[in-house]
Amino acid sequence: MTDTAEHPRLRMAGIVKRFPGTVALDGVELTVRPGEVHCLLGENGAGKSTLMKILSGSYQPDEGTILLDGEPFRAATPHAGLAAGIAVIYQELDLLPDLTVAQNLLLGRTPRFGPFVRRSRRARLAREALDRVGARFSVTTPVRELPIAAQQLTAIAKALTADARVIVMDEPSATLGESELLAVFDVIRSLTAEGRSVIFISHRMDEVMEIGDRATVLRDGRTVGVYDLASTGPGEIVAAMIGEARELIRPTDHPAPEGEPLLSVDRVHLPGLIDVRDLEVRPGEIVGLAGLGGAGRTTLLRALFGDLRAHVTAKLDGRPMRVGSPSAAVRAGFALVPESRKEQGLMLGLSVGRNAAIAAIGRPPWLLPGRLGRRLTRPALTGLGIKSAGPDQLVGELSGGNQQKVVLAKWITRGGIRVLLLDEPTRGLDVGAKADLYRQVRHLADQGVAVLLASSELTELTANADRIQVLYEGRNVACFDPRVSPENVIAHTVITGATP
Repeated sequence: MTDTAEHPRLRMAGIVKRFPGTVALDGVELTVRPGEVHCLLGENGAGKSTLMKILSGSYQPDEGTILLDGEPFRAATPHAGLAAGIAVIYQELDLLPDLTVAQNLLLGRTPRFGPFVRRSRRARLAREALDRVGARFSVTTPVRELPIAAQQLTAIAKALTADARVIVMDEPSATLGESELLAVFDVIRSLTAEGRSVIFISHRMDEVMEIGDRATVLRDGRTVGVYDLASTGPGEIVAAMIGEARELIRPTDHPAPEGEPLLSVDRVHLPGLIDVRDLEVRPGEIVGLAGLGGAGRTTLLRALFGDLRAHVTAKLDGRPMRVGSPSAAVRAGFALVPESRKEQGLMLGLSVGRNAAIAAIGRPPWLLPGRLGRRLTRPALTGLGIKSAGPDQLVGELSGGNQQKVVLAKWITRGGIRVLLLDEPTRGLDVGAKADLYRQVRHLADQGVAVLLASSELTELTANADRIQVLYEGRNVACFDPRVSPENVIAHTVITGATP
């Protein structure tokens, strides 16, 4: 399909961007109308983030033209892009963690009286922006102290404080609960009603179909189609994204593992946060952790990994478990893929190969010989289908989904995994990348690894888990076999905390 709008808000034509060893964008076309929600879709590595960084001024294109409201446009810097009316909310948030919410929201636009900051006016403007996205936390809270979902709402509110003509939202729902997402959708609708344009990037097709007007699909750095979402089904969109129609999520038909548990948790207790009891995982079993935001899934996994000082009474292979630190947990055979890959999972200034090899070596990663690193990491990087220019590329240059796969690759490279802890492992991954990751997780389980999988995507849990434990307000309240329990029964328990 082609666009026929005579007066687009944004027109990007023939955009080319090259990096050493790879062509990230190869003649990409994107046209966005005033007052529309235009979804930008594609697999990880398709070029979505690179295109938006060119629009915002973070990157400069090697070829191509950009028109903003009919006028030639090229931002030399992100600050210039923002001044011209381009606001970008990246999946990897660009907030300053040691500043307060109010300071972040008005950074560079702080109201002043001469040399003095007008704190009361700044607080009022910040409060108005937070109220608009349905956020209830204080504007004086340091961003570092906020949970990830609240940080995401802060980033969205920050974009609203600028007089933006085009607002880019890169995976805005990745860390949000249902009520928070509905508030964000209300904000998007109000923005488009004012004539502003929203570019919405998401891997969740239900969100795309609900909020989007049209969609441009990228594949391998090229535009493969523009679709009117009112007359196009999600199957056609997915087929365009991955190049073929194939079923990626279906109910698990894997036989339920039997035998004695490898991990037996009698109790994990942290007053006021979590009190999980009687949880078991057998060798080769994937146990899903379902629950609303704040139910305790992340807390449970961090406690088992020794990253929180919780009271843990558990056995590993029948022996009392004493894991008081992450290093002790790793020696015992635990591996954690954390929710926040940037802060907890990767060293963004080092290469893909060095990050993937870091858990397997006994010395600092910058001392790792390149040839040894490539040999160690090649099987894991290849098996996970990581898209990069090679193992020497900086991991910070990869798309978010490929970064997430590097986190898993470092544990696969190390080997000796007995218990794999996965915290929202597919956040930011497209449908094909999700299939690659879960295929590798199942391969590890088939080798006898016990897996605890925390995910907000119930369809992913029912497709990949052998059993699903539901956490509600810090307690595990029910356990389901996805082969025999309808998804709506599990969802009811997730929301209410009670088995119907």
